[in-house]
Amino acid sequence: MVAGRFRIFTAFFYFNWRCFTIKPTNGKEHEINDEIQFAPDKKVRVISDDGEQYGIIAFSQALSTAYDKGLDLVLMSAQSDPPVCKIMDYGKFRFDRDKKEKEARKKQKIVDVKEIQLTCLIDTNDFNTKVNHARRFLTDGNKVKVMVKFKGRQMSRQEVGKDLLVRFQEACAEYGAPEKAPILDGRNMIMFIAPAKSAAAK
Repeated sequence: MVAGRFRIFTAFFYFNWRCFTIKPTNGKEHEINDEIQFAPDKKVRVISDDGEQYGIIAFSQALSTAYDKGLDLVLMSAQSDPPVCKIMDYGKFRFDRDKKEKEARKKQKIVDVKEIQLTCLIDTNDFNTKVNHARRFLTDGNKVKVMVKFKGRQMSRQEVGKDLLVRFQEACAEYGAPEKAPILDGRNMIMFIAPAKSAAAK
């Protein structure tokens, strides 16, 4: 009975010890200041945020230097020999980095694929309306998926659908170009038009 309890206690202690040791200290990407678990006499290579070299000094000296300057000591590379630390304003470092990442995400253009459906018996007004929609989509920098649906016996007249897609592409030629020739997908014929650079610039 006692041995069983001891094994349960040992397993519980080991599990919690493992969780504690592998858990990040604060959820940050870097360990800073007193979070860095080095012995006071551990040698570290220290540089500043503006490139100043402090050389290889004791960890305690590096930490004191950072505190004297009102800055943080940040562990940049624990695997190096000796480990590399940087003296910087860590709060400002994270703020600047997050700001740059946010600006980079804003600059990323998300390309949507807009779909336009045609039929073999589409009338001229409806055709022109859909062409205008496609031109607007392409001008906004989006791709356009143009689809001709075949109904019933229209499957035997696939050249009609192909000619319709070619005519549609020619009407949008100033705004985009087909990525490849029309393809048959089941009872549909499909063509993708990518925006032209000049159209996206507009």
